[in-house]
Amino acid sequence: MTLSVLLADDQALVRSGFRLILESQPGITVAAEAADGTQAVALARELRPDVCLIDIRMPGLDGIEVTRTLAGPGVADPLRVVIVTTFDTDEYVYGALRAGAVGFLLKDAGPALLIEAVRAAGAGDALISPSVTVRLLQQLGPLRGPSAARAQNQLSERELGIARSIARGRTNAEIAAALFISLSTVKTHITRIQDKLGVRNRVEIAAWAWENRLMDQQ
Repeated sequence: MTLSVLLADDQALVRSGFRLILESQPGITVAAEAADGTQAVALARELRPDVCLIDIRMPGLDGIEVTRTLAGPGVADPLRVVIVTTFDTDEYVYGALRAGAVGFLLKDAGPALLIEAVRAAGAGDALISPSVTVRLLQQLGPLRGPSAARAQNQLSERELGIARSIARGRTNAEIAAALFISLSTVKTHITRIQDKLGVRNRVEIAAWAWENRLMDQQ
């Protein structure tokens, strides 16, 4: 299966660099490029790419608005959006994650992490730049979902452990290896956790874990 990717960035040099990196890999193709947010939304709706790599700061619509339009609450068939940013302190990243992005990547993260992020998003997983995972999730504001006490009564010990691993930025493959279970079993647990917490993706699971101090309850 070939993953199709939409690149949205107002800098042509960045788009060209990303295209060269991604298309050097088997099974990844760049379906289109957008130079602003409005064009990104139009192309995404027309082409329905597997992954949208969206710059946080663009003319027209910024990355938050693009994300909310393509993947936000109420979107019937949301696309997988990975936010790309130059600054790991960019406050707009928090809003983008709450708007439905499955993760974010720093522009200087390097080719390997860019490829990994695209493949993870395409597989329904997510990747957040490891260097900023903890700080980002600690600063995310409250999200909708049950209180810590109620949720912990709902989640099994295995599910609580997986939620902690997600909050530390671990991928599904890393969780599976650590727990000696299959990748499909990890995905099943994550789906159950999402259902019990009333959240949409693993980023919101991680935010819930940090918000409710689950990381302090080892």
